[in-house]
Amino acid sequence: MARIFSGIQPTGIATLGNYLGALRNWVALQQGADECIYCLVDLHAITTFQDPATLREQTYAMAALLLACGIDPERSVLFHQSAVSAHARLAWIFNCVARMGWLKRMTQFKDKAGKNQEEVSTGLFVYPNLMAADIHAYHATKVPVGDDQLQHIELANDIAERFNRDFGVNFFPRIEPIVLKETARVMSLRDGNKKMSKSDTSDQSRINMTDDADTIAQKIRKAKTDPEPLPDNLAALAERPEARNLLGIFAAVSGESQETILARFAGSGFGPFKSALTEALVAHVEPIGQRTRDYLTDKAELNRILQVGTIKAAAIAEPITKEAERIVGFLPGAA
Repeated sequence: MARIFSGIQPTGIATLGNYLGALRNWVALQQGADECIYCLVDLHAITTFQDPATLREQTYAMAALLLACGIDPERSVLFHQSAVSAHARLAWIFNCVARMGWLKRMTQFKDKAGKNQEEVSTGLFVYPNLMAADIHAYHATKVPVGDDQLQHIELANDIAERFNRDFGVNFFPRIEPIVLKETARVMSLRDGNKKMSKSDTSDQSRINMTDDADTIAQKIRKAKTDPEPLPDNLAALAERPEARNLLGIFAAVSGESQETILARFAGSGFGPFKSALTEALVAHVEPIGQRTRDYLTDKAELNRILQVGTIKAAAIAEPITKEAERIVGFLPGAA
């Protein structure tokens, strides 16, 4: 049995892109034989400043959403990262194993920091080391990722190999990415060349998983398209990113193939297509939003679920991290 690890930042409201690109896959993975560990990565969240009260509320909200999507705390381990000290302790060891040159090549840091690299937090620079620690603290060997995260898995493997070589051990295993389907890549409703993001300044760019039916309808109605009618084949959408994105969303939430949907709407404008897309989205998203709101009415139960998950996670991560600390030469701490 392999061990799967994945995490999501509890910042902002999870979008349809987060759901189709990751969360729905998490639910599917827990149906298999592998052990699944799912984490609210609040340590990663503070690499950029977060209002403390807001972060606490958004951590609850993300936990509620994961449960509403179908994460089963009896079958999987669900917890918040900061509650398990092994993450931070192993990350410091990895800070001392990783090399500056490796981190300078990380494209996501360049994208997030932009031209202000001297002004961003050092946490934003070294957070790939924490991401590696998140995985290696559990000796996880499978991580579901999109294409944009493959570089982080490569770095995590580089760190593990360097640690093993430096200390003459075979302690940290190699990680194999579970690359998510390209059809799950959801783009902005305002720009078909830009990934849908919960951090986008425009709420009109995304479907939030807590949006109600009226909000979903309004956003799809205003979603950017082009003046051409829908074609009868996928190849004709190669240079039409907004149309291609909406078609991909429609297929993902309806279960129909893109070819079947095109055959139904070929030659028509976007009006009938958007109406049908809205109906499919509302049927899929609105029940998740309602279940999320239901979970949020009972914070005590959310705390209980997360505390149980923390105990399970620490039981796995603590012995692994203590052994890593012993390997590097630290004296044992409290039992």
